[in-house]
Amino acid sequence: MILRKKGLIGGVSCTFLLAFLLVSGGVFAQQLSSMRRAIEEGKKYAGTTIVVPWETGLQAQAPYAMIPTWEKATGMKVEVVELDYLALHDKQIAEYLAGTGAYDVVTLSHPWMGDFVVGGLVEPLDPYIDKYMLKEDLEDILPVYREGLMTYGGKIYGLGDDGDVFILYYRKDLIEDPQNMMEFESEYGYDLAPPKTWKEFQDIATFFTRKYAPKLYGAAMQRLPGQAYSWFVGPLVVNGGEFFDLETMEPGINKAAGIKTLQQMVEQNKVMPPGVETWGFMEVLSAWLAGKTAMIITWPPIGRWSEGYGTYTKQLAWVPKTEIAGKVGYMPMPGGRSTLAAGFSLGVSSQSRNKEATYSFIQWWTSPEISLQVTMLPFALRDPWRLSHFESPLYRNAWGNADEYLDTLREAGMNGQWELGIPGGREYMEALDHAVTGAYGGEDPQKALDKASDTWKEITNRLGKEVQREAYKQWLQLLGASPK
Repeated sequence: MILRKKGLIGGVSCTFLLAFLLVSGGVFAQQLSSMRRAIEEGKKYAGTTIVVPWETGLQAQAPYAMIPTWEKATGMKVEVVELDYLALHDKQIAEYLAGTGAYDVVTLSHPWMGDFVVGGLVEPLDPYIDKYMLKEDLEDILPVYREGLMTYGGKIYGLGDDGDVFILYYRKDLIEDPQNMMEFESEYGYDLAPPKTWKEFQDIATFFTRKYAPKLYGAAMQRLPGQAYSWFVGPLVVNGGEFFDLETMEPGINKAAGIKTLQQMVEQNKVMPPGVETWGFMEVLSAWLAGKTAMIITWPPIGRWSEGYGTYTKQLAWVPKTEIAGKVGYMPMPGGRSTLAAGFSLGVSSQSRNKEATYSFIQWWTSPEISLQVTMLPFALRDPWRLSHFESPLYRNAWGNADEYLDTLREAGMNGQWELGIPGGREYMEALDHAVTGAYGGEDPQKALDKASDTWKEITNRLGKEVQREAYKQWLQLLGASPK
């Protein structure tokens, strides 16, 4: 594979990949116009600088790698402002309220859609799309991402940029080992196989921890405060729960399904590595790549790095060497409802002084050709969201079972569960996060969720119960929102 040759993806040599795409069978021959149209429009604004807020760290490596191509083609300049995930929400709102016009692009995540759209931060993009984009490029987006990352109240406010969804990674060699299979069946009375239910997940994690700890533990998941709620969302729905009762707007998180979900999460910690309650992304990644855990549930990039894809690049020099390449299997979260954890789209700020120029950039960035390059950059932390990403022969052959990985991401996305995306979404999720991490610290799950429920009621009453009810009713119409 050409992409495996050292140095071709590292740095800013991304034009090689574009050239390869354009000559490899003409896969995108009919979709070039949106990209080229964006470039032609961008040329009209040569010398103009637009400012883009972006999640800091590794996330920002993608624009640093790709933007020089845009600048060379159009003469425009793009300035990237790095902010951490939570600051992206707060800082963009603060700059808008202050009327600074600091950002031309708005970075949107699903839980922020209600705040940003109702607050007036973003321009409707439908007129730009009608004028500049090929219809098939819009139809090329996986429907769940087109609705959840781009649309609010029937209008489009962002162009998709990142298909975040949790999946389960498991060690095929451990689960398919004949001795493990015999011992597991003897103890639990059913066949050892990748877990389809949360009970099976707990049984398998317990079995491997008892047999192999401390050398290897049955599972590990990110538990650090900040986004711990993401691991609650999918299981809540699997257990029959919902965020609110639509008629009364009473929170559902502290009802029977929510309590069961949080109790399950606390029980899971008992068969994970000691101290997992404070583990973040890096701790899970390190343990997994070192072969010290049998299962993890997390975002898509780990699937690529598990196989060693791109870990030779300078941007990923910090990623530990994988000891499990060729041993990894993929599947949606147990119960079949994976959390659609965050995800990003890019919009045009209502305060931008360069709206046409800004739109031309985001249409170029999210076009089929450029977005495929971005999602295939090992260090970009941008995951597949277009149908053409999932079907790309280049991507599907990037490593031995990349096709299985892509098929799993698509299945998990289309059957996934969004985090709450109505006005106040960020506040609601933050209160839930406090409940989850409180239970990890020893608080009774019922009491922790009751406190979160009280906070949810305060948020709802402050924003207006009827307003929130109508917003929630509309939100439930999105793919991936309704628990039904």
